Amino acid sequence: SAVAAGSALARAAGRVRHKAMQAAAAMLEAAEDDLRMEGGEISVAGSPQRSVSLAAVARALRPGVPRPHDLEPGLEAVDYFEPQTVTWAGGAHAAVVRVDPETGAVEVCRYAIVHDCGRMINPTIVEGQIHGGVAQGLGAALLEELVYDEEGRLLTTSLLDYLLPTTTDLPPLSVDHVERPSPLNPLGVKGLGEGGAIPPPAAIANAVEDALGGRGVVRRTPVTPGSVVELLRA
Repeated sequence: SAVAAGSALARAAGRVRHKAMQAAAAMLEAAEDDLRMEGGEISVAGSPQRSVSLAAVARALRPGVPRPHDLEPGLEAVDYFEPQTVTWAGGAHAAVVRVDPETGAVEVCRYAIVHDCGRMINPTIVEGQIHGGVAQGLGAALLEELVYDEEGRLLTTSLLDYLLPTTTDLPPLSVDHVERPSPLNPLGVKGLGEGGAIPPPAAIANAVEDALGGRGVVRRTPVTPGSVVELLRA
């Protein structure tokens, strides 16, 4: 995950960066604090013409040649990160549903998410993860059901019987992000994978209850058309 593996990677990358800056400072005859790294180049602040590429720095640090500042060969680092405690993501989901009182079919018309996964390293991936998680949660809420016969044999043994959501089943999604960096790791990130998938069954079940107008309590998921009809007839 980004919390553990990402933090270890960030620490190792920081050490590699520091070593590259040390070497570049010697090669450019400049103070390390005056250097800037951007676009694969290390340059002197205020004098962009005085620059050296990261590739050149890596070549200067190869074994068997005189190295800047007698640095150890290689532009690499190993580091570790051991979380001292877990991070917690937070969020809220809201669903608007339409229930057909004749068939019990449930349609999710709109879905809104407010989510805090800490600092977003890549907002596009975060958005996709939330959308994918909601799709999984919608499947658990309305479609995916393990059915057994009286002797305990599984009946829903294929995708003809065990239904999964498709893109046509997904409602319009509205996602807002609250970036509150975690103080527990160098990247300030929190968990992301569960935030999209866990809340939908509860949000959708509550919306179905509200749509039924107090005529039943949803006690299990998936909320199938048959279970809705049973609630309406009770």
